[in-house]
Amino acid sequence: MTDIESTLGELARGTEEILLRDDLVEKLKEGRPLRIKAGFDPTAPDLHFGHAVLLHKLRQFQDLGHEIYFLIGDFTGMIGDPTGKNATRKPLTREAVAANAQTYEAQIFKVLDRERTRVVFNSEWIDRLSAADMLKLTARQTVARMLERDDFGKRYRSGQSIGIHEFIYPLIQGYDSVELKADVELGGTDQKFNLLVGRELQKQYGQSPQVVMTMPILEGLDGVQKMSKSLGNYIGLTESPDEMFGKIMSVSDALMWRYFELLSFRGAADITDLKRRVDDGENPMTIKYMLAEELVERYHSTEAAKQAHEGFITRFSKGKLPDEIPEMTLSGNDGAMDLSAVLRETGLTASTSEARRMVSQGAVRIDGARVDDFNVGLDRGSSYVIQVGKRRIMRVTIAGG
Repeated sequence: MTDIESTLGELARGTEEILLRDDLVEKLKEGRPLRIKAGFDPTAPDLHFGHAVLLHKLRQFQDLGHEIYFLIGDFTGMIGDPTGKNATRKPLTREAVAANAQTYEAQIFKVLDRERTRVVFNSEWIDRLSAADMLKLTARQTVARMLERDDFGKRYRSGQSIGIHEFIYPLIQGYDSVELKADVELGGTDQKFNLLVGRELQKQYGQSPQVVMTMPILEGLDGVQKMSKSLGNYIGLTESPDEMFGKIMSVSDALMWRYFELLSFRGAADITDLKRRVDDGENPMTIKYMLAEELVERYHSTEAAKQAHEGFITRFSKGKLPDEIPEMTLSGNDGAMDLSAVLRETGLTASTSEARRMVSQGAVRIDGARVDDFNVGLDRGSSYVIQVGKRRIMRVTIAGG
């Protein structure tokens, strides 16, 4: 495998789409630092793990020696990104956008290297455009092309209003790429149209078109809807270590792998090995602890991650449970003991079928973390606080061999 193939494989990890992959290969072959752009509109003061998906990919590029342009859309933030909206957004004031933008700089450097990151504001060049300049920019796109956007098309067909300023938004985002001479622009899958507008505008301005790299939308704690502060299913970058650790531990075992892929700095081979360990019977909670520690350490410190881990165990083995918890020791086999057998033998469920049903309903917790995989194995020589529903609780020790 060549260096470029290896680099491309690492950069492609966790991405949804690369347009065009061949263009990225050609840019990498030039052997120069590429200009990597990602834009964030400061429409709210706090960032969360959903935003961090882009930050982590930027850090990957940064570690490979490329130039990172973290663009704060202080101008476009006043328009309001219409992506995915079924109604016109209320524009923000310049003062509100500026206040939110100040908080972003402090948060992004929990992931990005401050010394190797250029923070730019698109008002720097958009404010310089005259009315005539703006008219020339709008002439580079057609209404028909704008209506190809799914959200605009739906609103138009249903008779809902579309503000002229909303058509301006993708053009300004694209013009940002022209100003920065971006080689690559990152964005969520919902940003694909806007990112491609930037590619088209660069061609029209005689520049080499940027590569578009879309990242998946991270599911929130519910595992269904995208992470959003308005939905309450988010993990904020500024949350306390205990809050952050506890929320990570609350995600389902299946969603845990999604978080590993999009948020962890562990290599692909390392994550594959962790999956193998779970397939071989290791308790997924042990692996989830690793994820929680890694992320809390990144946004706080090693010591904070250690204390949050200890605090989590204390809270869920003592603090939130009754003072008197029944205890039972079971004889382990040569390997791990199946959760279904533990639930049945302890009497926490009457049968294997009930155990399966309770797990599927999300009613089974081990050391406070919800379990949604019926085939979990519990290790010999270990103790667990197992809870089924609200009232069935027991401390179970699996005897070692």
